[in-house]
Parts: sequence; structure tokens; C-alpha cells
Amino acid sequence: MWSVAAPVLYALFVWWFSTGVILWLDNRPRHTFRWSLGGATVVFAIALWRLHDGAADRSLAGAYGGFTYGVLAWGWQEMSFFMGVLTGPRRLPCPPGTTAWQRFRLAVGTCIHHEIAAALTAGAMVLLAWGQPNQVGVWTFVVLWTMRLSSKLNVFAGVLNLNEQFVPPHLRYLCTYMRCRPMNLFFPVTVTAATVAWVLLAERARDAAGDGFRATELIFVATMLALAILEHWFLVLPLPFARLWAWAVGMGVRPRRLVPQRDIACPIPPVPSSR
Repeated sequence: MWSVAAPVLYALFVWWFSTGVILWLDNRPRHTFRWSLGGATVVFAIALWRLHDGAADRSLAGAYGGFTYGVLAWGWQEMSFFMGVLTGPRRLPCPPGTTAWQRFRLAVGTCIHHEIAAALTAGAMVLLAWGQPNQVGVWTFVVLWTMRLSSKLNVFAGVLNLNEQFVPPHLRYLCTYMRCRPMNLFFPVTVTAATVAWVLLAERARDAAGDGFRATELIFVATMLALAILEHWFLVLPLPFARLWAWAVGMGVRPRRLVPQRDIACPIPPVPSSR
């Protein structure tokens, strides 16, 4: 039992704590970004180096290490986006009266550099661990990237909880590309596909119970996929999930009471006067 509970609990803590740290750093004054991202870049480089160095390690420590390096690599991607370094060529609000296709094209322009960087990082990680048994870091990164892209598409298509209170002031223009509505047709497709993938991973982890490393590797990836699915449900359920990270942004987060409106864009939230 502990062989299953330990990686699940570790993944839960890393997911919750790392998300909070990133939110806290991204909502600090902008003059701190240089140091924060500089330190994160050093950690990112070390994570890639350790990922390569430990790719042949099939011990339990190797599985935990590979998972941690994958999360650290993804953390750099998230910080670079929310600090405004790797976003896209467009940094303006969505003009009123745009069609759905125009809004999509403009929205892609706000984040395309981030997606390219994530794709390049994923490719580099695949090459660094190529042909080696320890792939947990690679798969962890791929799951986080794929599910983040899915959540972006769902927020664009329309969800109930936009959690715009977590968007740093310098990126508030992104809120004009979002839609407030109870759900969208893309949501059940993505959640169903991800859930099927999770079931397959869980079954493979159960079948690999005799191989400690393989089972732990699959449990880590399955746990992160389960958390990503949970984050998708956070987008549509009327519950105060934002309070999980209220400590990270220095505020008592209250669930924003949205009145779901079909095809109505979310306005830009006001920039706090303390910034």
C-alpha cells in the first residue's frame, strides 16, 4: 500500500507547493522577475542535466528524481510565461466585435512563443533520455504541457471559473480572450479522453506491481494526469478551489461570482493600486 501512497502523496505535495511558489513569484513586483527567472533558469538547466544523467537509473530514487526534474522543467516554462518573457508577439486586449476565428488567431498570438518553447523543451528532454529506461521526467513534462494546452483551449472556448485573480497585472489583457459560460463542447471531449488515458495508465501501474521502478513511474505520471483532470473540473464547478493557493498571492481569495453569459468576453480585471 505504501508503495502506491508514497508517490501519490509526493506528487500531490509537489503539485500544490510548486504551483503556489510559481503564483507567488509571478505576482511579485516586476523588478524581482529578473532574479526569480534567473534562478529558475539555473534550476531548469540543472534539471535537464540531471534528467540526462539519471536516465539509466531504474531505482526508486531515480523515479522520484526523474519526476522532480520533469516538474522543475515545467515550472520554468510556467514562470517564463506568467512573467511575460515567453508569451507571444501580441500583448494587446482582444478588440471588441471580433469573430470566433479572429479571436482564436489573436489569442494564439498572445502565447505562441510559450508553446514553441515548451515543444522545444519536450524535444530536448526526449533526446536527453533517448533509449534509456527512466522516462518519468519526460512523460511528466509531456502530460503537464498537453493538459495545460487543453485548459487554455477550454478557457478560450468558455468556462465558469476563469480564476483571473491569479493572472498577474501585466498579463490582464489575456482575460479579454476568455469566455464566461457554464461549459463548452470541447470540455467533455478533453476530459473524457484524459480520463480514458488515466484508466489505461492505472491499469498498467497495477500490472507492473512486481517491478517497483516501473510501477512508481506509472503512478507518478497517472497522478499528474489525474491532477490535471481535476484542474479541468476546477474550471466548471462552482466551488472555491482558488483558496488552495490563496497563501501564494497574499490575499483572501473569494470565489468570484460570475454570471455565465454565452459569447460574452470577460472584462479586464482592474490592476491593484498597490502595484
